[in-house]
Amino acid sequence: MALANRLTPAELADAVAAGETLLLDVRTPAEYGTARIPGSINVPVDLIEKNAAAIGAGINRDAVLICRMGPRAERAEQALAKVGVPHTSVLVGGFEAWRDAGHDVEFGQARWDLERQVRLVAGSLVATGVLASTVVPKAKWLSGAVGGGLMFAALSNTCAMGTMLSKLPYNRSTGTPSVSGVRKQLS
Repeated sequence: MALANRLTPAELADAVAAGETLLLDVRTPAEYGTARIPGSINVPVDLIEKNAAAIGAGINRDAVLICRMGPRAERAEQALAKVGVPHTSVLVGGFEAWRDAGHDVEFGQARWDLERQVRLVAGSLVATGVLASTVVPKAKWLSGAVGGGLMFAALSNTCAMGTMLSKLPYNRSTGTPSVSGVRKQLS
């Protein structure tokens, strides 16, 4: 039985209980290492986008894509669809909705999630731009650029700052999955 294209946390819980549902968590390794749905496999969205055919070839059952809120899971779904992977679904509201609904969660090492890191860096840059503009008036453009970047991120449903932060050692310390490692987990 094929799953719906979008699943609520309750629908996913039913599918997991029925068995044979593959859970692919497309968040960063650090996010996954902090908290995850039991039985999920970490396959970061960047890895899927770069290696969709190789990873997709190992998916032989219904797969549910999970990220923090949903956008990265949708990107992974699109990448897998382009290489002909059938039967992928996205968890509506992502991991946050799953956790908030009271379903089982495995916890690891506590870390700041990527969105919180983006808010800290963006806020720091805006505050720096405002304070520096009292001495160097043109520094106000730093704040304007950050604001424009945040607006673009919201409109395009992407985040360049988040992508850059995800590459920092702090966000990679739990080990980035490899294509061969993912393929072994899928079989």
